[in-house]
Amino acid sequence: MLSVENRTGGVLDEDRRQRNDFFRLLRVAIPGIITEVDYAAQTVSVQPSVREKINLDGTYQWVELPLLIHVPFFVYSGGGYTIPLPVAPGDECLVVFADMCFDAWWQSGGIQNQVERRRHDLSDGLAIIGFRSQMKRIPGYSGSSVQVRTEDGGTFIDLTPGQVTINANVAINGNLTTSGNSKTGGNHTVTGTLRGGGINMNSHTHRGDSGGTTGGPQ
Repeated sequence: MLSVENRTGGVLDEDRRQRNDFFRLLRVAIPGIITEVDYAAQTVSVQPSVREKINLDGTYQWVELPLLIHVPFFVYSGGGYTIPLPVAPGDECLVVFADMCFDAWWQSGGIQNQVERRRHDLSDGLAIIGFRSQMKRIPGYSGSSVQVRTEDGGTFIDLTPGQVTINANVAINGNLTTSGNSKTGGNHTVTGTLRGGGINMNSHTHRGDSGGTTGGPQ
């Protein structure tokens, strides 16, 4: 007498194959490596960094997913402000795949109809820069302050409650106005050379009231 497994095996196997095909084609998110950047369009080309094992002519083989092109990348922005970052080839990212084709929205903004009825497709990726493998983790990650910094930590702006520390040369194009508070009293301490209008204030002298010149500042 045939068992239930034998009686239904073909159906179960077919159902299993259909589920496997469905999940194989349903794209959600995958890490990738940026290979090219287009700053004008604000898109990147991304090579998915996880191979997939698929059946090729009866033999399972590890294959790379195709290069993803014209992938919009995330730019931190809102309310008329933005923080653009210099995305570069070799950067790692996470590509998430949209529910539906978003080509019309990407071209024109606003609310649009689908151009094609595809879902969770490799063609509809959005790159989030910043996810990193352990091989590219940030050294000296600060857990107690907000920082804008180079990866090596040599240049940074460090923000903690009541304190901003800048480790870099600073160029200001515009007027600078400062005011003190109860903690600082409005004092300004300069270590090194202070120049104003090209004059070295550390050793500046001027004519004395009785002739000659004054001594340097004390």
